[in-house]
Amino acid sequence: MFSVKEIDGAIPTVELADSDAASRAVIAPARGGIMSELSLGGRELLYLDRATFEDRAANVRGGNPVLFPSPGKLTGDAWSFAGARGQMKQHGFARTLPWSLDERGTFAQGGAYARLGLRSSEATRAQYPWDFRVELTYTLRARALRIDLHVTNESGGGAPPMPFGAGFHPYFAVAQADKRRTAIETRATRAFDNTSKREVPFTGFDLTQPEVDLHLLDHGATESSLSIEGAPDAPGARIHVRGSPEFTRWVVWTLKDRDFVCLEPWTCPGDALNAGEGLIHLPAQQTRALWIEIAA
Repeated sequence: MFSVKEIDGAIPTVELADSDAASRAVIAPARGGIMSELSLGGRELLYLDRATFEDRAANVRGGNPVLFPSPGKLTGDAWSFAGARGQMKQHGFARTLPWSLDERGTFAQGGAYARLGLRSSEATRAQYPWDFRVELTYTLRARALRIDLHVTNESGGGAPPMPFGAGFHPYFAVAQADKRRTAIETRATRAFDNTSKREVPFTGFDLTQPEVDLHLLDHGATESSLSIEGAPDAPGARIHVRGSPEFTRWVVWTLKDRDFVCLEPWTCPGDALNAGEGLIHLPAQQTRALWIEIAA
């Protein structure tokens, strides 16, 4: 049975649930539209530092932040591209702004959903001079959670195309003691090591290092998975992440003594608003649809 309910609190949330599959997702529109909790088949998949979640002045560490219009860090927190320029903090502004809750409910064919919206404003145009609307729809069905992202360039006709990148930053719950036996699926042979700021041959992950921040340069797919070797062979032992064709850049990040491993699908590399690599160029009055799905 599918259900949707709004929960009042210090941070109001919306809960999507499928009691038959023991699955639920919790969304916080006012905290950057973030999905703060996700349980599939009875297994809680996401790490959440609740203190950062409840502090509206802090960046949330945990859940699944939304990265738009620029995943990653810009050189000097500034960008310049095709005659336009601005300043923007790491991962863009979508994860820090309040989103509207535009619609929520259940589908007759099964599934619970919540649709959120974010529009350009004086605050966003000061960083990124385009008029836009972004719709974010979370849909829970059985043991899968799908996120649809619709980006519309609302600039007037004749305006230049709007360059953007998008990404998601799921903090999957992995205990420090389990990191040595955590496997991530990839065909990559090269990576950019963001801790040393250099390109390196990729031969595998050592998630027990003080910090791992690897951008996989030739992952070669729009999907991946994370699993803990030796974990019970039960639903949820492996987490699958897949996305639409735009999600070609994948990032793996973790910190020692923090019980998470991030497996992040992005549409472009960091600093793309300066370098131009992998950007989506959206003409005025057009919409681009992207999606990812997390399943267990």
